[in-house]
Amino acid sequence: MEHTYLRYECADSFGLATSSASSKAPQSNSALAFLASSSTHSSAAATLLTTAGSHCIGWNLKTCQPVLKLGHRETLTGGVGTGRALNSDELVCLDAAVLEEGQTGKVATGWVDGAIRVFDLTPEEVQRPKHGLVHSLILENKDEDFIQREPLVLNGHGQSPVRTICFEPTLQSRLASGGSDGSVVLWDIVSETGIFRLLGHRGGITDICFVRVQGMDALVTSSLDGLVKVWDLEAQCCQQTIASHRGEVLSATCQNIRASGDEEDRWRLVTGGSDGQVRVWSVQTPKRIEEANQDPAEAAKNEAEVNKDDVCHLMGYLVQPANVAKSSQKVMTVRYHPSGRYVGVLQADSKSIDVFAIRNMQETNKKRQRRLRRRQEKAKKQSEPGKEQKKGKKRGLLDDPESSSDEDQEPDLTSDQPQLVDPESIKASDEFEWISSVRCSHKVRGFGFVPGKEKGELARVACTLSTNAIETHKIFRKKDGPKSGPGAIVGDKVTAIDMYGHPTGIRAISLSSDDALACTVSKNSTKLWNVKTRSLIQSLSPAVPTSKNACYGLCTAFLPGNDHVVIGTREGHLLIVDISSGEVVFAEESAHDGAVWSIDIKRPSANDSSVAIVSGSADKTVKFWSVEEEDDDDEGSDDELQINGPVLVHQRTLQMADDVVAVRYSNTFEQSKRLVFVASLDSTIKVFFDDSLKLFLSLYGHKLPVLAFDASEDDMLLASGGADKTVKIWGLDFGDTHRTLHGHKDSITDLRFVKQTHNFFTSSKDGTIRFWDADRFQQILLLEGHTAETNCMTVNKTGAFILSGGMDRQIRVWERTKDIVFLEEERERELEQVFDNISGRNDNKTSDILDNKEEDGDGEDEADGPQSEAAVRKSITSVSSGDRVMEALEQADQELKEISLFKRNNPGKTRPPNMFMLGMEPAQYVLWVLKTVKNAELEQSILMLSMRHIERLLYYLIVLLRAARGVELCSRIGVFIVKIHQNQVVATPSLAPPLRELQKLVQVRLRQARDDVIGYNLAALRLIAKTAANQKQLNHFGPSDTVDVWAGMGLGSDLAAAAQGRPNKT
Repeated sequence: MEHTYLRYECADSFGLATSSASSKAPQSNSALAFLASSSTHSSAAATLLTTAGSHCIGWNLKTCQPVLKLGHRETLTGGVGTGRALNSDELVCLDAAVLEEGQTGKVATGWVDGAIRVFDLTPEEVQRPKHGLVHSLILENKDEDFIQREPLVLNGHGQSPVRTICFEPTLQSRLASGGSDGSVVLWDIVSETGIFRLLGHRGGITDICFVRVQGMDALVTSSLDGLVKVWDLEAQCCQQTIASHRGEVLSATCQNIRASGDEEDRWRLVTGGSDGQVRVWSVQTPKRIEEANQDPAEAAKNEAEVNKDDVCHLMGYLVQPANVAKSSQKVMTVRYHPSGRYVGVLQADSKSIDVFAIRNMQETNKKRQRRLRRRQEKAKKQSEPGKEQKKGKKRGLLDDPESSSDEDQEPDLTSDQPQLVDPESIKASDEFEWISSVRCSHKVRGFGFVPGKEKGELARVACTLSTNAIETHKIFRKKDGPKSGPGAIVGDKVTAIDMYGHPTGIRAISLSSDDALACTVSKNSTKLWNVKTRSLIQSLSPAVPTSKNACYGLCTAFLPGNDHVVIGTREGHLLIVDISSGEVVFAEESAHDGAVWSIDIKRPSANDSSVAIVSGSADKTVKFWSVEEEDDDDEGSDDELQINGPVLVHQRTLQMADDVVAVRYSNTFEQSKRLVFVASLDSTIKVFFDDSLKLFLSLYGHKLPVLAFDASEDDMLLASGGADKTVKIWGLDFGDTHRTLHGHKDSITDLRFVKQTHNFFTSSKDGTIRFWDADRFQQILLLEGHTAETNCMTVNKTGAFILSGGMDRQIRVWERTKDIVFLEEERERELEQVFDNISGRNDNKTSDILDNKEEDGDGEDEADGPQSEAAVRKSITSVSSGDRVMEALEQADQELKEISLFKRNNPGKTRPPNMFMLGMEPAQYVLWVLKTVKNAELEQSILMLSMRHIERLLYYLIVLLRAARGVELCSRIGVFIVKIHQNQVVATPSLAPPLRELQKLVQVRLRQARDDVIGYNLAALRLIAKTAANQKQLNHFGPSDTVDVWAGMGLGSDLAAAAQGRPNKT
């Protein structure tokens, strides 16, 4: 009989405030967004949304606390698993629609697997926070309904990560997404389908923004191929391609900058790229559209223009003043303020954000006239005889380079008549003015302007830092002072969320004996967590008294009693930290001459209540310490504020030949049988007796140093893993190698046995955790979820859950479920996943390379190729949905044959319903299966059908439309079939009669459905009007005119017909 196990699944993750780019997830400019109401005037009312690994976390910027956590559940293939596990994907980008009063808010998220998931949030959920912050598979969750809510899933980018995503600002019913494959997809959120896909970019899409100028509905996209494209959404083609950038275009934003006092719209596009320059473009209606509305005589004057279809026109560059430090680094992010009055620029590896203010039209004209006046005065001085300008004279800051084009466009300023300013002649320096720099404490990864503002502020900026922190800065005008000058505009930090997680990768993690607390250490940071609530208890920066700098923690362990934590540091110190006070109560400075790589604690027993610690270091020594309580009788101590606590007393030292990497005690409580395991850089594991330190065993076999090992609870087996990517199982009776296990693709960093079993977990630098059976020498489970190297993990005392941490700075909780694991099914599922990855890789990689080679060889045909195609691509879900539709059609045909045969053999009798079809009729069952297919996958599912199944599907559509069932769905499928299979339909004469009937039925049923909707709406509106009129006449006693409520109402409404007591005309 096959041995079975219980499945471990990821229940939750915490400790990550904002995630950064990884090996799978590219850098995105849409890594944060704001969820705010359209009537919000205060910045404190907005909720900041950030990407955090597998979650989208919402932050209250006023309280600096998380209030929302969004994430989808992972469903494993083959129907295995609980279906409640946290997804193993990584969130790349997000955007939020503005909350309208009384409407549901939407948060669109783009993931590394190429899927787009749209979450719905009710106003009550946004106003009443604390949703989904804790999720467990073994404990009851009060927010289980909120956590298990399925989002809308849109698949259009294959397996290519979604780099950027954007809602349409006005309608918010359309969504645009750009992927790393260079494709742009436009989605309809209401109908839950893709509208079309735009083709043209050869690099990943970095930014997307909607533009709605007069006479044109456009979309602007920037890409890593160095191009900015303007797309006409009505024509589904590229209107203009901007190729003036010298390198990759990393960010682009476009908005109507109608400043205070302006009446006309001014759309401005701001782009930044790897050349370090920020360009400003004027977005206007194409000249060809304007000439269509002009007189022929006026249009003839503009025939000399080259490009009449251009939408964007270069205005200039954004440059900081001379007294502001400039950087030549590439521009990473450019963002507008929601009001359109400010724009921020962020450069790579920078701690500051440059903020530019936008002048209104009147101030812009004044600035332009001053600039032109200075040019004329300068030209006049140079033209006077005897006043030639000296060679080598420095050009003034306000002087523009001389060009004949600028001189020809200069208006005559000597006239007293007001000048009509041509928008094309306005430069970027006339409209944009640098006002301040927002400086953060660390490098900025992304930023965004907070909607609304507080009293006395100009704007607020929320910044996500590279140290897993979030800062909010305000921009305000200082009062007049002798130092700052009159009206200086400065930035100041308001709030900071820097205590929620580790700034660098987690190096070690340990659990308390009661599994209630967890301790994690990283560079200069130690944090204590409540495991049940996933909340932070203490955030420490432990240091020794002789140094002010925090120590770099490498290993940690809880002392018995769970009141203190021992930390080993890279500087060679051993620190004891009090959990309640968060202070270092004892520091053994220079306990080792090198880094302390590993420590372990000998637990007290009934016969021996002493507590001992063993530490291994890079100084080639293993030291043994006893934990003793500090003596309080020392009255002559000068330190009155010293906190009493445990101290470490050095007992013994074991000298090794090489650096010690890991040390561990055995699990037995007998002093004579207790062993000490030591792994060193010579790739061996040496086993010593604890009491005499005599060598017992020397285990050889690893080709590279052993990094982690652990002994089973009965001390029968020892499992070890090292840098050679292998796991070896040793017998502790003779030191023989039982088996060598392979599976990890990189070095193994940690290994832990489950109590009272011979099963163990291993973590690796490949980002995975594997579950093994040491008795049967086989892998049980592969756990994926970390986006970087997994450095450490710990198992609780019952094996109910494990905690893991890594370089991605997040802590993931893996819990044991009641789902049974069958090894054969696991191997088959892994093979299916490998097959799917290979097929996806061929679709997205190899074919792209071949296409690029063909395009490079024949570039003349590139313009003749299609610029748009169908939005949705084939996926696993669409293939499975297509299979279910085909099975339903075949099962319905078989049912019709059996019904006909039963009526022929049993006339006058009724055949019992088929329970395999849920007791439905064949046509009704087909409709039920079609309704179970998601709207986003419906078209791709229909494409999976053969022509034989298409003919049968048309038959059932006609039957359903005759009975007026599923009118909207049947009409949509029928139109799509005719549009896609037009050539096959024309070539098949037998399909002509059913198509004619289908056409008539679609027209009739849609007309009836429209009349019903109009009838219901008119009835509701007239009833509301009558109620409002009655309320107005409550206090009036005069005669009132009777009004026929049903007059003019739609005749197709069944409700109206029943209310009037007459039969429906249809």
